[in-house]
Amino acid sequence: MGSGIAQVCAVAGYEVVLSDADGGALQRAGETIASRLHRLVERGELAAAERSSVLTRLCLLPPPLTGQEVDLAIESVPERMDLKQEVLSGLNRDLHAEAILVSNTSGLDIGQLAAASRRPERVMGMHFFNPPPAMPLIELVRTPQTSEEVFRTVWRFAESLGKTPIAVANRPGFAVNRILIPMINEAIFALEEGIASPEDIDRAMNLGARHPIGPLALADFIGLDVVLDILESFQARLDHTRYRPCALLRDLVSRGDLGRKSGQGFFTHP
Repeated sequence: MGSGIAQVCAVAGYEVVLSDADGGALQRAGETIASRLHRLVERGELAAAERSSVLTRLCLLPPPLTGQEVDLAIESVPERMDLKQEVLSGLNRDLHAEAILVSNTSGLDIGQLAAASRRPERVMGMHFFNPPPAMPLIELVRTPQTSEEVFRTVWRFAESLGKTPIAVANRPGFAVNRILIPMINEAIFALEEGIASPEDIDRAMNLGARHPIGPLALADFIGLDVVLDILESFQARLDHTRYRPCALLRDLVSRGDLGRKSGQGFFTHP
């Protein structure tokens, strides 16, 4: 997600600093962006000269970012409240006082994240979808402390990336995941109960509901561990029974069958 967001910003013309505490991950992110841009050139979707320009606008830099003239920082670390709070606290320390801090989270409480930053009036949620270069939607999440100026600035920034922003309330799952993740969970219950095969459950939603990807294939793409984490957060913050993860999902995650990233989930991924 981080490399995808950095690519989107650089392609839109912004000077981008991509940072990661893991030097190896940072190098791989840079290589991934270069490879994606090369494929765009091969497909005729990006001029070779523009690819070079995009790469010159991208700087790979390990933390801390002290002294960097960063006006807007987007953290995109894993969906752990403690980790995101630590990163935002560090950004507050390292960046100038007027910098806007944004969390790319799929449903964590922006209020808690904003409090950790010590500049809550300049903190928002900005939920990109995977993969960021291809997905047109961004959910924007504000808190009562977020200033109107910051909200308008981030809205214009999202539009400048060629994305469509929508404003959503600071509630678990926001809009998309609040609807999507329970649907995926229900598809897993349907599979567990033998209603249909994985292929036919997905085919049913492809052809019967015009979904471009079936819920089980989508779960594999997201990562079954991530789906489970989101459902458990819904259980804790909303309704215990309504968002109960299917036992089959728990079994797959406990076996390490996490979907595309492990090679096996509801489907096999060579």
